Amino acid sequence: MTKDILIIYPETNETKIAVYRGTEPIFLKSIKHKQEDLDGFGSIMEQKDFRIKSVYRELESNEIDLKGIELVMSRSGLIKPVSQGVYRVNDAMIRDLQVGIMGVHSTNLAGIIARSIADDLGIEAYVANPVVVDELSDVARVTGHPLFKRKSIFHALNQKHVAWKYAKSVNKRYEDLNLIICHIGNSALSVGAHQKGRVVDVNQAFDGGGPFSVTHTGTLPMGQLVELCFSGDYTKEEVLEIITNKGGYFAYLGTSDIPAINRMLAEGNELALSVSYACSYQVAKEIASHYATLSGEVDAIILTGVIFDSERFLENVKKRIQGLAPIALYPTVNDFEALALFGVKVLKGEVEVKEYK
Repeated sequence: MTKDILIIYPETNETKIAVYRGTEPIFLKSIKHKQEDLDGFGSIMEQKDFRIKSVYRELESNEIDLKGIELVMSRSGLIKPVSQGVYRVNDAMIRDLQVGIMGVHSTNLAGIIARSIADDLGIEAYVANPVVVDELSDVARVTGHPLFKRKSIFHALNQKHVAWKYAKSVNKRYEDLNLIICHIGNSALSVGAHQKGRVVDVNQAFDGGGPFSVTHTGTLPMGQLVELCFSGDYTKEEVLEIITNKGGYFAYLGTSDIPAINRMLAEGNELALSVSYACSYQVAKEIASHYATLSGEVDAIILTGVIFDSERFLENVKKRIQGLAPIALYPTVNDFEALALFGVKVLKGEVEVKEYK
């Protein structure tokens, strides 16, 4: 496989890009965006052309042959719930990303940027295992009131990728295993119960519940949240900002930089140690709850995310769950690799490409 695959992966303050030749990376770059530049836009969608130009600038300055790119793979944004797999970035998907049909986030720009570049190059753009992959069991959807239903928004790409890697390492099929997978990303956190290849239960990682994470509050005391919403001190947008971007470690420590957090822990910062311990406690509790989800039939518990590079955090989680099932650790997160593998399968015709509707 010598055909090149361009990967687009936007985050809040940066746009990550990569070029893979088959499954081998030949170019990786994180384009950092100055906050004052982003603040000049009225909405996330208005950042589109700015980010596209930065992508082209990096590709051209590093002498990447655009004619050698055969397809574009991108991180998925908040579209309508779908089944797992690969989806062509079509007009319907672009429309839903633009209006924020399931929410507005910088990841919504991924498919839009990928499609624009693909159109310029006369090729196709795809997403794989979007964050809205929905395989929840019927009982997992039930809340405490019919006005509310649980949604499936989580790190589907990463969780299913490490599940596949683990299954391969033990010479089994993902579809034959029951797994509990915890992924702690640079902002959100998700813990999913994988039953024979389907994520039957998972916390809603975007603006929902579960443990708090780097920037997300996770589950909050509901009465206090209602009081906050009606206090008159905050707008709806400000409350959502607190829940999704200014909660968790950021709210307590003033930073969302995981290496910086790990340094604070290594230096013995008392507040950082306290917050980290509380997070590890909540993570372990969430993992243990899925032991019940899977009726005690758990083949392995998989921990993934760079925060597990902190030995203290890792051990605080492990000591509470080690009696439940074998533990596998994948601290290095590589969504580029996952997307590249899907790109190779598309080029080889080894995977069905689905149409988003």
